[in-house]
Amino acid sequence: MAKILAAITGVEGYVPDYILTNKELATMVDTSDEWIMERIGIKERRILKEPGKGTSDLGAEVVNKLLQKTSTPPNSIDLLICATVTPDMQFPATANIISDKVGITNAFSFDIAAGCSGFLFALVTASKYIEAGQFNKVIVVGAEKMSSIVDYTDRATCPIFGDGAGAVLLEPVTDGLGIIDSILKVDGAGRVFLHQKAGGSLKPATHETVDAREHFIYQEGQAVFKYAVSHMADISVEMMKKHNISPDDLDWFVPHQANMRIIEAAARRMGIKKEKVMINIQKYGNTTAATLPLCLWEWEPQLHKGDNIILATFGAGFTWGSVYLKWAYDTKK
Repeated sequence: MAKILAAITGVEGYVPDYILTNKELATMVDTSDEWIMERIGIKERRILKEPGKGTSDLGAEVVNKLLQKTSTPPNSIDLLICATVTPDMQFPATANIISDKVGITNAFSFDIAAGCSGFLFALVTASKYIEAGQFNKVIVVGAEKMSSIVDYTDRATCPIFGDGAGAVLLEPVTDGLGIIDSILKVDGAGRVFLHQKAGGSLKPATHETVDAREHFIYQEGQAVFKYAVSHMADISVEMMKKHNISPDDLDWFVPHQANMRIIEAAARRMGIKKEKVMINIQKYGNTTAATLPLCLWEWEPQLHKGDNIILATFGAGFTWGSVYLKWAYDTKK
């Protein structure tokens, strides 16, 4: 009997309409377009500005579009996983709220919080349900309203992040395509360099924590940059070596969109030409768990059945990982 693998059979993305440019950001904090482009490589980012809307609204928008695009009835979905660090609320899970908003009523759903690695961790988790023969249709969503936890008085972090969502549909295949392998890692000691100081059970919200601006992203940029460059590159090279993939054999490298210099360093370490690297950080910034599916969505018209693709990420935790997959379909023209 042929081995069952989980394949991406559809991908969709969604970003809010409002564009926050470097020029506008420079009116809010001491920065400039030149400074941001030189150090991060971001020109603009999308922001969810509508009052009363949160991450679930981004997620519901992208899932609805994915269901329509793939002609998939909502009640045929077995499982929905949402990767996010900006949930609508502590509980219930944002995945539950998305499911309700799009009419998915015949499934269970839950959130995964793994920082910028969230989508990759969720993708691998979802694939195991498929491989086990338990489910036939699983949706994985990466959705973030990062603007809700960005301090727009902090010039070190506010240029980096944007809002957005991406989603994929996973289904079983037996033709050797789909998700071939994954390597996922964590090092909890890295939490001191990138975290949100208050709002959890360790330090619940008080007037003091709000006044101290401790509910925003805290990042020690140099330390995170150093770890991200080495870990994301090394784990991608490890995957290539494990499967005897040469730079010529690899069709696409899909890196987490955190910093242009990190992406370029990882590609050099892998020996990959820039033409094979999916990069859209300049348009959307770091959308955390949404960066990888947003890349797949934008490049979908260029993907071909059988393409060798490596996805790689690095995020808070520290968390990092890589996935090797063979693309399962040709895009319908």
